[in-house]
Order: sequence, then C-alpha cells, then structure tokens
Amino acid sequence: MIKVWNSAIIVTLAVFAVVLSTAAHPHGFDGAQQGRGNAVFAQQQRPPGDPAAIERGRTLYSVTCTSCHGADARGGQLGGPNLLRSQLVLADQDGEAIVPVIQSGRPDKGMPPMPLNAEDAKAVAIYLHSLLAAAGRQGSPPPVDAPPLNIVVGEAEAGQAFFAAKCVTCHSATGDLQGIATRIPDAKTLQNIWVSGGANPGRGGRGGRGRGSSGAVVTATVTTPAGEKTEGQLRRIDDFIVTLLLADGSERTFRREGDRPKVEIRDPLQGHRDLLAALTEKNMHDVTAYLVTLK
Repeated sequence: MIKVWNSAIIVTLAVFAVVLSTAAHPHGFDGAQQGRGNAVFAQQQRPPGDPAAIERGRTLYSVTCTSCHGADARGGQLGGPNLLRSQLVLADQDGEAIVPVIQSGRPDKGMPPMPLNAEDAKAVAIYLHSLLAAAGRQGSPPPVDAPPLNIVVGEAEAGQAFFAAKCVTCHSATGDLQGIATRIPDAKTLQNIWVSGGANPGRGGRGGRGRGSSGAVVTATVTTPAGEKTEGQLRRIDDFIVTLLLADGSERTFRREGDRPKVEIRDPLQGHRDLLAALTEKNMHDVTAYLVTLK
C-alpha cells in the first residue's frame, strides 16, 4: 500500500509540474520563441506581407490614421477604436473588409471617408495585418522600433496655394495660424491637428480660438412656424426632436415633424469634415510643408 501511495504522489507531482510549465509558457516550452510555428492566432498564421507594401502602408497609416487610432493602433487622441481588437480587422483576409471602411468611412460612428485610393487603402490593410502578426498575443501591441518618420515631403508652394483656395475663409497665416510651427514643432502632430480640426491651432486663450478649434461648439437656431426663434448650443437632434442648451443653462426641446420647425445648424468643424472628402495625400503633404514654415 505504501509503494502504491508513493507512486501516486510521484505521478501527481509530475502532472502538476507539466501544468505549471505550460502555464508559464502558453505558446510552448520555449517562451521566447516567436516564430510562426508557435503562432496560435489566425493573423499570426497568414503568409508575411510584401515588405514594400507594409512600409508604404506604415507611412500612409502614420499620416492618415494615427490621430484617431494611435501610433500602435490601440486608439488615439480623437477617440478611434483599438484596431488590434477590431473584429473587422481580425476577420479581414485581403483588404476586402478594411478597404471599404477606409474609403467610405463610418459616418454613424464619426469616421469620415479617408482620401486614399484602393491601392493605398490596401497597403494600409497589409500594414495592419503585419501589426497583428507581430503581436505576441491577440490584441497586444507589437514591438515598436521604427525610427521617427519625417512627413515633411510635400511642396510648400503648392500647399500655400491650396490653403489660399480652401482655408482662408476660416484661418489666416498672419492671424490665428501665425507662429503655428513654433507652437507645434512636431510635423506629424501639426498635420493631425489641421487635417482633423481636432485641436485649437490659434494663439490660445478665449480670444484666440479660431473657428476651426475644438473649443468651438455646434450651435443651432430653431424657428417655429409662428416665427419664434430660439438659439443655443445643439445638444441633440434626430427625426423627432431637437434639444438646445440655452444661455441661462436651461434646455429646451422642440418636437420635429418633417422640416418643421426650421433648424439651422452652425458647426465650426464642418469645413474640415467637408474637406476630408476632397483631400488627397498630396494635398495633406503640401499643406503640412507650408504650415511648418509659419514660425
């Protein structure tokens, strides 16, 4: 009986040791090995992407997507979701799911269309696949060892011409944008700001806010069929109601029936949103090259 009992203990201890070892190295006994032989997720098992396409996608992602989705694709300062945990990105095989979202956007979730053609959008998809393949575990960030990217590659003269044609109704190089390159010395941050309109590019303070700043609010004027006008900050609008925050801090809600009452909305960032639909990659680089000269 003693020998049998001792044998049972030995077997139990051996099994326990195996369990502990497996828990310490969930991807195999060689915990440091990261080769595809130990890959357990679908994104780690796909063939490696073309290095040139990955590098191109990296550049496009950096200048187009980082402000919303972050440099490591885990979400950025403008509230974009974590792409490493996105079911759409994880399920995508060859850009068939990612490319349409890049080009058409998701207006219901606040994402505008991106000014990328099909080939560029596909390169971004390939780059995202490379991030997922490099991640140690599903949803974890890949190692970041790339050198800082110099994005000042556009033509300043062309950027000045574009600025004069599209931006001067709201901004001025000698007004709210004077010295912007000194206040925002990092070119990538500057580009993210002006493309999205997501931060105040002006001089700061209450009097320095430009109409394209994040401090400006969306306002509306509601005019009833009887001619009564009410103005305030827009809090909510849908097919059934419109709610305004009035100057005294109270709220007022109007029922809507078709186009009655009349609602006029003033969104200071609408110009930036409209611009995204026509903005090309060259336009972005050119305008950035121009703005970095405003010191």
